[in-house]
Amino acid sequence: MLATILVIALVVLLFLVLSSIRVVQQYERGVVFTLGYLMGAKGPGLFWVVPFFSSMKKVDLRIATHTVPAQEVITRDNVTVKVTAVLYFYVVNPEDAVTKVVNFGQATTQIGQTTLRNVLGQSDLDELLSQRKKINQELQAIIDEHTERWGVKVTAVEVKDIELPATMQRAMAKQAEAEREKRAKIIHAEGELQASTQLAQAAGIIGSQPSALQLRYLQTLTEIAVEKNSTIVFPLPMDLVQPLLSALPKNEARAEVPVEQPRETAYSGGYQVQQKQ
Repeated sequence: MLATILVIALVVLLFLVLSSIRVVQQYERGVVFTLGYLMGAKGPGLFWVVPFFSSMKKVDLRIATHTVPAQEVITRDNVTVKVTAVLYFYVVNPEDAVTKVVNFGQATTQIGQTTLRNVLGQSDLDELLSQRKKINQELQAIIDEHTERWGVKVTAVEVKDIELPATMQRAMAKQAEAEREKRAKIIHAEGELQASTQLAQAAGIIGSQPSALQLRYLQTLTEIAVEKNSTIVFPLPMDLVQPLLSALPKNEARAEVPVEQPRETAYSGGYQVQQKQ
């Protein structure tokens, strides 16, 4: 009978000893409490916790990611948007993370929601869409200031998704289309200006050299002759036509023959007109 009691006692004692052994991983720390008092954080390694008097709470030191649920935010220019963000944080002080907040992960997510609404409510829609990096840095600084006393370090806050109303999407699409058309017209006008400048310079150079003008004229005729199905109107150069035009009035003056006026011969009873043959 006594032997049975000893065996049972040894089994219970062994069970208590084994159940009090704690293994803390490399990425964890074990915060130990004895009779309600904080004894500090231990780890990594194998530790024995006094049963019934001590307890250990493990804290993960790895970077955690929490998604902030979609928040309806009214921007400074009165546009309602839905914004989703992601928080990246990790524990730098396990003792504070256990003793100064009930659930540091949930608390960090909640402070991220309120900060997200406050910061985005002070920004315009254009700023929210174009300066997202600046807004992320501002969110990270504000949230990290609140979580620092909990032993939690916020490394980054990223605005994940921005959902715009359908009417605003159509308005922005029209604005973007108008902007592209404006840029296209500006580029076209600049091209026309550069082309006209180059053409004016080329015309000045060609006009100063008659031989260059003749060569350009012959080159144009060669290019036109390539098309077999085209009707070509062949213009004569002005330097070839000009001598003919200057000589034409002289020849016409020489070709003029004076016409003698008709004479009148009187007859009895009337007049007879006689022309010189």
